[in-house]
Amino acid sequence: MSFPPVMTLFQALVLGIVQGLAEFLPISSSAHLSLVPFIFGWKDPGLAFDVALHLGTLAAVLWYFRQQWIDLTKAGLQILRTRRIEGDEQWRAVYIIIATIPAAIAGLLLQKYAETVFRNPLITAFTLIVLGLLLWAADRWAPQKRPLAGLRLTDALMIGLAQVCALVPGVSRSGATMTAGRALGFDRTSAATFSFLMSMPITAAAAVVKVPEALREGVTLPIVVGILASGISGWLAISVLLKYVSSKSFGVFAVYRVILGLMILTLIYTRQG
Repeated sequence: MSFPPVMTLFQALVLGIVQGLAEFLPISSSAHLSLVPFIFGWKDPGLAFDVALHLGTLAAVLWYFRQQWIDLTKAGLQILRTRRIEGDEQWRAVYIIIATIPAAIAGLLLQKYAETVFRNPLITAFTLIVLGLLLWAADRWAPQKRPLAGLRLTDALMIGLAQVCALVPGVSRSGATMTAGRALGFDRTSAATFSFLMSMPITAAAAVVKVPEALREGVTLPIVVGILASGISGWLAISVLLKYVSSKSFGVFAVYRVILGLMILTLIYTRQG
């Protein structure tokens, strides 16, 4: 994989901002990163550039939840020392690991499809619409009683399985995990928080595997601009979403997904005509 030589600073800036905002909002960053070039007639920067932008969003989630990560790291080290799991923080560290395993396995098995077949605008349009409707339904009818402290092993596994679907652009990693969290009865803030926390291991793993390959041709200014833009906009997206869902529903994001999906289908139809 390599970056296209025609990547401009403006394109990198736009794609970085899009990645940061869409990674943490339940609207699918992979869909937007593949659709922005499609809509504006730019060359698709490819999965390598997408992965590089994840360095910015990884930094954003690490910084925003820095105290939680410190506590979780201490809890993990304590488990290794005592070989016992005691207390909510230690169990939460275990749950995050468990929730990461399904997506890690699926990523290895379906990598080629994620880089080729799945990046089809038609597939993206349908997944945007379908997951938008599922998000609306789960948020509309699920109870809002369970706090994050009530997370259990089966919950972590179910949310982790939902994350697997995010390999298809349009599904949205945060959208799938937040939908699963709401369907399991967690309140909106808890569903969003766990989604953000569990994004770190899978994003870090993808970075370890893919970023060295992606940057093989060297670090260019557009890449740096894109990563910085994704980090800043990602931090902003986390902050805004957590404040928003503390008092409002996910409905606006569901509506946005359906409208965007319909617009993409219309654009595909008109271009084919």
